[in-house]
Amino acid sequence: MTETARDTAAATPPHRYGSRPTMKDVAARAGVGLKTVSRVVNGEPGVTPDTERRVREAITALGFRRNDSARILRKGRTASVGLVLEDLADPFYGPLSRAVEEVARSHGALLINGSSAEDPVREQELVLALCARRVDGLVVIPAGDDHRYLAPEMAAGVATVFVDRPAGRIDADAVLSDSFGGARDAVAHLIARGHRRIGFLGDQPGIHTAAERLRGYHAAMAGAGLPVHDGWLSLGPTDPERVRGAAAAMLDAAEPVTALFAGNNRVTVTVVRVLAERPGAAAPVALVGFDDFELADLLSPGITVVAQDAAQLGRTAADLLFRRLDGASGEPRRVVLPTRLIARGSGELPPSLS
Repeated sequence: MTETARDTAAATPPHRYGSRPTMKDVAARAGVGLKTVSRVVNGEPGVTPDTERRVREAITALGFRRNDSARILRKGRTASVGLVLEDLADPFYGPLSRAVEEVARSHGALLINGSSAEDPVREQELVLALCARRVDGLVVIPAGDDHRYLAPEMAAGVATVFVDRPAGRIDADAVLSDSFGGARDAVAHLIARGHRRIGFLGDQPGIHTAAERLRGYHAAMAGAGLPVHDGWLSLGPTDPERVRGAAAAMLDAAEPVTALFAGNNRVTVTVVRVLAERPGAAAPVALVGFDDFELADLLSPGITVVAQDAAQLGRTAADLLFRRLDGASGEPRRVVLPTRLIARGSGELPPSLS
């Protein structure tokens, strides 16, 4: 055989044209046993650096890709997990989704996600559609408050972790932020700056996080011996018109509030716009928002916020999910992650002297 022929033969994959190379092909090219290739592909110990290098070079030259079908069948899994979010457009969920995806990838699993659009019926449709596609597990940010429809799926082995809000009417793992503690700290921060008339603008009261933040507001006011008037509270949809009207009512009352606590990032952004449109106000209104948001630090003044770690929420939930998939047992867990108050100026404005 000529040198050119030998080079051509060496460069030609030892498998039929058009077929996928196998571990056997990789083993033959690298001059090692099939078990050695398996160890390298699966990241197992017991292979010398030089042998691993030869195997990886053979994998690259042949374009080998592991076929997970047999492994999945042996484990009884599909190597996929589902993520059901409230709103894919909400910037809060970007880091959370990315963190879940990174953990899933590290476990060799594909992430499939979808948005419930804050609709309990849509949430149920999405969850059951994912279960019908035999995902191994689910991470759910719930829109509804009754998750008994998931009980048969969980009993059949679909690991499920709820994030941001707990499941309704079933026992399940949950990873939450400390909405109560964060809200209490936010309002206490305003009280410490001299504010006594503090308004709260929140999400719909049936949502767990909104209820917990309202509870935190009340706890801070009660702890300071301050009354709460009905006109200082407004919970409902977070659409801008509703929030705008509620904020205006608090600011234009006979005894207007001197500070506002906004229950989530969507509410905060609308309140920032309302305040910006009132340049002739007698005194600036202090503002603290729950959830950080992009450019909050670049406004003047910067917006003081109670920050959640959305990425840590997603990572913690996904880690818990895969521990369950790996066989971890025990009672459902509830993990509560702390929040952090970031003072940037808007929450430190003093009340009007009038």
